[in-house]
Amino acid sequence: MKQRHVDVMILGAGLSGISAAVHLAKGSPGTSYAILERRSRIGGTWDLFRYPGIRSDSDMFTFGYGFRAWHGTKILADGPSIREYVQETADEYGISDRILFGRKALKASWSSEAGLWTVEAHDESTGEREIHTARFLVNATGYYNYDEGYRPRFAGEEKFGGTVVHPQHWPKDLDHRGKRVVVIGSGATAITLVPAMAGEAEHVTMLQRSPTYIMTLPTHDPVSVVLRKLRVPAPLVYKLGRARNIALQRGLYALSRSAPWLMRKVLLAGVRAQLGSRTDMRHFTPTYKPWDQRLCVVPSGDLFKVLRSGEASVVTDHIETFTEKGIRLKSGQEIEADIVITATGLQVQIAGGAELEVDGRPVSTRDHVIYKGVLLDGIPNLAIILGYTNASWTLKADMASDYVSRLLNHMRDNGYTRVTPVATEADRSQESAMGDSLSSGYIQRGDAVMPRQGTRAPWRIFNNYYRDRRALRRSPIDDASLHFESRPTATGATEPTRADVPTRVA
Repeated sequence: MKQRHVDVMILGAGLSGISAAVHLAKGSPGTSYAILERRSRIGGTWDLFRYPGIRSDSDMFTFGYGFRAWHGTKILADGPSIREYVQETADEYGISDRILFGRKALKASWSSEAGLWTVEAHDESTGEREIHTARFLVNATGYYNYDEGYRPRFAGEEKFGGTVVHPQHWPKDLDHRGKRVVVIGSGATAITLVPAMAGEAEHVTMLQRSPTYIMTLPTHDPVSVVLRKLRVPAPLVYKLGRARNIALQRGLYALSRSAPWLMRKVLLAGVRAQLGSRTDMRHFTPTYKPWDQRLCVVPSGDLFKVLRSGEASVVTDHIETFTEKGIRLKSGQEIEADIVITATGLQVQIAGGAELEVDGRPVSTRDHVIYKGVLLDGIPNLAIILGYTNASWTLKADMASDYVSRLLNHMRDNGYTRVTPVATEADRSQESAMGDSLSSGYIQRGDAVMPRQGTRAPWRIFNNYYRDRRALRRSPIDDASLHFESRPTATGATEPTRADVPTRVA
């Protein structure tokens, strides 16, 4: 059984994990760290999902890292390009050699006596059990289950003679050319799949229970294209585009909350402009207010183009049962299909499914309040990197990683070995860290495992970039809600040597 020790153990080598590692490498030189990654490559979400047309649902000026510019002008980038961007970032900052691939974290246990986290991992290539110890643990695995997407079971599925696929587990050999395809769902995955498959399929039907708000964006950022032609340096183009789009994101969300009737009119007018006045708007008119669920965006109206051409269509109804030839709806209509894609969402989990415990007691993350959206009350030396639900994930994840680096520096400079956020009863609420303003299915399902947020700062989550920037990057680390200690660590918990730092495992 292998054993390793580092100052900081990071779980996950996706967008958030690489950000956490870069902030450590840049902001806390001399701090040893390693990353446990279950997959065989860097990228996380962007290595897992392989369905046709996969792309970001946030603009790349804000979805890219603040410390490393995204130099393309595409507003929404494709999945392989994003994975390559994360890989190049890891290589540039020397992160790749600190990753242990193929390791599934099974349990993370904190010992107050030793002042250490012990992470039990399984090497899935050899079957070997590994023990890793660290002074500080950073969970950067995101919040959903990589093994299993959300997949409701439909009546009569066993009768269906075609193929049923969940986008999270896309078969490499799936050939949709000339086939009749039904995509169940109306979220970001569904509206990406429909135009991506429509060109080669006989026909694609997007089958939704209820519509989603959809907004069209240009494929390329027009301001950045002009600046590039004027030979403005690429880093400045990125900086300007990022600042502009952060403000636009924040303004769009704020307007949606303060004047939902106005945003509704604007969004629906955009759909009519794309599809024409004869469009049956019931397929595009949600019953909820804008930003009660995440707003979906399409580049250059690609979804609307295939709808106008007749290559795809939208049906709004409920499924009664699958049949041998397709799906029968409650209205009595039957949609024939060769392939059915269940773009029905994801399952939410924390720490990649690893068990958490403190001094032998199991930790239920739902029972803990989250401090500044990063630390859990009552849990020593643990950070959870979570991004925004109402803006680009990376904006918040980047600031959270920077905060962790600052926190570790503060502890080192003051001789502290552990930090524990302590919430009062007045700080606690029953609202999830993901908020109760969004009614998306995965948000509601995630309530069972997500930490709570508090009633006031620093426990309240405002999902406001400008406010979070002050709290995470500019406010002093010392805080009445944080309890620092200087207890010596147990015998054997020594500073790691160079040999203790893992090398890259292919």
